[in-house]
Amino acid sequence: MWFDSWADLGRILAVGAAAYVTVVVVLRTSGKRTLAKLNAYDLVVTVALGSTLATILLSSDVSWADGAVALALLAGLQMLVAWVSVHWGGVRSVVTARPTLLFSEGRPLPEALREQRTTLDEVRQAVRAAGSGDLADDAGVVLETDGTLSVIPRSKIGDWSALERVAGAERGAAGDRAA
Repeated sequence: MWFDSWADLGRILAVGAAAYVTVVVVLRTSGKRTLAKLNAYDLVVTVALGSTLATILLSSDVSWADGAVALALLAGLQMLVAWVSVHWGGVRSVVTARPTLLFSEGRPLPEALREQRTTLDEVRQAVRAAGSGDLADDAGVVLETDGTLSVIPRSKIGDWSALERVAGAERGAAGDRAA
């Protein structure tokens, strides 16, 4: 259990070094989007890349070549999905969740909180993390596609254009946005 063989350690060192170089090459070739955390799909690809690397390193049943092909396949599919979602909006809605307004003009939006399985305490935590101590100072809190909460201070809301395509933020002029 503590030690199997020098050959196993040698394999991990050799294959690990080769796999590391392969990951660097694949990530540089596939671009920044491969490790972006723009939505849940991107997160799944990132986790899958890490899992694949771990399997290459630790499983003697998986050769370096098999692992390299798997890494390249994941990065290639991620690039394809990203390209298709940019060029065909209908695909984007399948792959990417829509951001949702959870809090507007000093008031929580209970239906949105319930639909997104988010609590008012989590909204308060995001507001505190943004450096605000008063919910009334914030124009909105948005649950983003990557699961993070964005806090928009009342003093910086402007014309609400940053909330375009945010579920729950479609209501008329800025003064009519409160639910």
